[in-house]
Amino acid sequence: MRRREAIALIGGAALALPLAARAQQPAMPVIGFLNSETPDLFAYLVRAFRQGLSKSGFVDGDNVAIEYRWAHGQYDRLPALVADLIRRQVNVIAANSPAPVMAAKAATSTIPIVFATGYDPVAAGLVASLARPGGNLTGVTTLTAEVGPKRVELLRELLPTATSIALLVNPAAGAMRETISTDLQAAARKLGLQFHVLHASAADELDTVFATLAQLSAGGLVIGSDPFFNSQSKQLAALALRHAVPTVYQYREFAAAGGLMSYGGSLTDMYHQVGVQTGRILKGEKPADLPVEQTTKVELIINLKTAKVLGLEVPTSILLRADEVIE
Repeated sequence: MRRREAIALIGGAALALPLAARAQQPAMPVIGFLNSETPDLFAYLVRAFRQGLSKSGFVDGDNVAIEYRWAHGQYDRLPALVADLIRRQVNVIAANSPAPVMAAKAATSTIPIVFATGYDPVAAGLVASLARPGGNLTGVTTLTAEVGPKRVELLRELLPTATSIALLVNPAAGAMRETISTDLQAAARKLGLQFHVLHASAADELDTVFATLAQLSAGGLVIGSDPFFNSQSKQLAALALRHAVPTVYQYREFAAAGGLMSYGGSLTDMYHQVGVQTGRILKGEKPADLPVEQTTKVELIINLKTAKVLGLEVPTSILLRADEVIE
């Protein structure tokens, strides 16, 4: 072999080695982040998710890619969004509940799904058990729906002379709507309160809801657990104040936005844990064997500024139990 040909052969082999090495490197894993609402309203929860993901060493844009899909409150868009993620060949889907999770579950039995839910995932048919979920789903649940009756009790304690209250639910929530209505109606009946169920699944329907409350002479309002209402915390708080309706919701975000009272788990904690669970799956753990995490922290937040505007005196018994009082 001539010297020039030998040098060219060696040089070509040297160039080929890095290319071969790069070809053998595994592709960057991809997470599908499926949410029923909008990115601006859930930005702080996306941060919590990424922080949880980093616990397993995954950083968006560095060694993992996150494909975000937002339904903007239009639940009928979810099947198409899930189909798009499946075509993208994502390694795992992180979804909020209930509608996005059910859409993902209906679309795939092989791609791992990590859910964030305030409902009992066993009763909802998402997993076989909390300890051993089975199938391709696992996730994180927080005490929101389970403590719904307690919100009724708190409202009654705050409004001892009230004779009726109302519940606001999202009709698009399906079976979960019925569960919430049944549980809270039983709690209201036990306290001797008349109970009305109102519906809203779009922002422009909320004004009608509060106008109806006045017609019903409802003394207070309990907002049912639903991602749509999470995204409307500021508007709900403003409407409740404008119409002078004492209102309780599940998350601190509502009370911080000017709502009277919140009682429930922490959304931030829940999404952080969803990130942790997602990272564990990317590292090789199977959702069927990965127990559903339960965030058991429950917070009672009272907005005293709002109480004063509404002309309400918050009983000492409630203030002493509050985790936070906004003044």
